[in-house]
Amino acid sequence: MKRVWSFLKREPMLTVSVLAAVIAMIVTPPSARLITDIDWRTLGTLLMMLCVLEGFKQENVLRPLIRLAAGMERMTVLSLFLIFGVFFTSMFVTNDVSLIIFVPVTILLFRSGDKERYLLPILTMENIAAIRGSLLTPFGSPQNLFLYGQAKVSAGHFMLHMLPLCVMSALLLVLFVFVLYRKDPKERISAGINLAPWTPMGRKKRITYAALFVLILAVIVTRTPYWYAAVGIVLVTILIVDRQLLKKVDYVLLVTFLCFFIFSSSIAANERIASLLKRAVAHNEYWWAIGLSQVISNVPASIVLYPFTENFAGLIYGADTAGLCSLIGSLASVINYRIYVREYPNGGKAFIKTFTLVSWAFFLLVVLPGYLLSFWPFF
Repeated sequence: MKRVWSFLKREPMLTVSVLAAVIAMIVTPPSARLITDIDWRTLGTLLMMLCVLEGFKQENVLRPLIRLAAGMERMTVLSLFLIFGVFFTSMFVTNDVSLIIFVPVTILLFRSGDKERYLLPILTMENIAAIRGSLLTPFGSPQNLFLYGQAKVSAGHFMLHMLPLCVMSALLLVLFVFVLYRKDPKERISAGINLAPWTPMGRKKRITYAALFVLILAVIVTRTPYWYAAVGIVLVTILIVDRQLLKKVDYVLLVTFLCFFIFSSSIAANERIASLLKRAVAHNEYWWAIGLSQVISNVPASIVLYPFTENFAGLIYGADTAGLCSLIGSLASVINYRIYVREYPNGGKAFIKTFTLVSWAFFLLVVLPGYLLSFWPFF
């Protein structure tokens, strides 16, 4: 029991998601519908990404990115590079993946440059950048993928409606960085990283992981119905190239996602709860999306609320703002948290404290403009 309790303390998000799923299945006994309602595509895509990016880490594929960042001598310049690296990549490879790419790099650079006192604020800003950058495109986040599929509008039309929030968020992020370094805007850093050179023996693996990464991006962008074939290709290829890699994948994150999907499906299948939502959600979509996301995260909240929505703009703006309130608000935040605590096992409380303070400051600045924009008809 001690080992179980210790594990649950180390994995609070998993604990919350499992409890939520169990309670939901007690309220609504599981049926065959539960299996079909789970977003297996999102889980499969996440599994592929976790596998390939673990391969990137093992083979030091991100070495050029680290070298470029390590050459930056001012904290403001380096921080803006990392934050907006997350901001722009999240538009194309989803907010989850952008954090998986940049957060380990940020930890490495700040640790080696003796600037760990700035690490938590910058990681929180990267989290904000992932959430607010990804809202621009239909494939920037899982909830955008789902809602874009329901909207039946062009990608250009979708992006036009999301652009004001995206631009405003970029300007605020710049302001937040300069506030952080207000005492010394020219503060310098010397990362002093000694990167191991690429070896010819690893060339085959690097090329393989890069090719698999391109395949995954194609699956995300094209929304192909044959995504399961891509999952098979990725897993079989890794088994051939480096089967030990599969032991290092963060499966806890996959189980967390799965439990939240079980919760959302079970709640939506309950007739009494569905009737209540139908009466309560209409014309209050923005606030419902923000509030419900704090319980089940924004992806399941979007799935639960969509059938009861009359104001589509309110739902999607609320879902894309919800991640600023708490870790549970967006599962991208859970990823950020998990990466950090794997490097700093005793740093969970400090992470949550800084995350809450910085994210809420940002949330209070954008929540009202987002609400006002929700009256701009999406269709």
